[in-house]
Amino acid sequence: MSTNMRVAIAGTCGLALLIAREINESTSHQLVILSRTHQTSLIASGYNCQAVDYNNPASLQHALLGVDTVISTVMGSPQLRLIEAAVQCRVRRFAPAEFEGQPGLRGQNGLLDRGRNSALALLQYYRSNIQSTVFVCGILYERFSVNGIMSHRIGVNTGYGNEGDFIVDARQMTSMAPIYDSAHNPSWICLTSAYDVAQFVVRAVDMPTWPSEMSMCGERMTVNALVELIRACRNRPWASIDYQDPGNLEYQMTMAQLGGDTAGQRRLALLLATAEGRYDFVVPAYLNSIYPDVHVTRFRDWFLRNWASIP
Repeated sequence: MSTNMRVAIAGTCGLALLIAREINESTSHQLVILSRTHQTSLIASGYNCQAVDYNNPASLQHALLGVDTVISTVMGSPQLRLIEAAVQCRVRRFAPAEFEGQPGLRGQNGLLDRGRNSALALLQYYRSNIQSTVFVCGILYERFSVNGIMSHRIGVNTGYGNEGDFIVDARQMTSMAPIYDSAHNPSWICLTSAYDVAQFVVRAVDMPTWPSEMSMCGERMTVNALVELIRACRNRPWASIDYQDPGNLEYQMTMAQLGGDTAGQRRLALLLATAEGRYDFVVPAYLNSIYPDVHVTRFRDWFLRNWASIP
């Protein structure tokens, strides 16, 4: 394989830019960032950015000429059009916008799907034309950030990107913790920092072939251990903590549906998926095993840094 590939990153969210920076700083690959708008500041920083119209196949195909690998962080119809254009341009590999749990555990829940299953189905349809992989990283550490994951320009349109939307509100010291699965066993969760995700994704770009899934993990722990770790890091008692199992969450989901509370349904769907093991997988993860020199950030260290300025 050429050591000088042309790699396209679709999107300019926080994760996309971490991957872009890692490509620029750690490889000799040619990088192009695809964006719906003209990115003056990125261009001024030395990035090759191309404005594209996701409703115009010619615009996408022009941007993808000579590209070997596409890493997508765009969702829905734009991603489907991007896949079609990649196939037309004979792009060799495509990584869809996943970066969560294993797709096989997602099911058909529209609240969490956000067009992902359609993208995977299209890639499966074109599997003889284009190679693809899903990067599985569990839950991003940044979901527990000061001001939420949206402060990193990630998950802006999910409906659960604010501070305190997932498991723990570390500022108010409240928690709705899905610590049990349906059999009342402890529920487990895998977590990875966005920075480490970027490192592993860029390492994977150099692999000669891609398996259908590649997992990576910063830490694996029970949800109960995660909640206790956050309490210890904050060094404050809980104002309130509500331990949940799938039965309780299903009841609350029904009430949210009856009340027309869409935002509540989205947050509850994420908690239900956590309780059901959607974000848990075998550790050591695939990419951790292949690239042991990537020293992942521990959740405790990340959390203490992130919350250091908050009393």
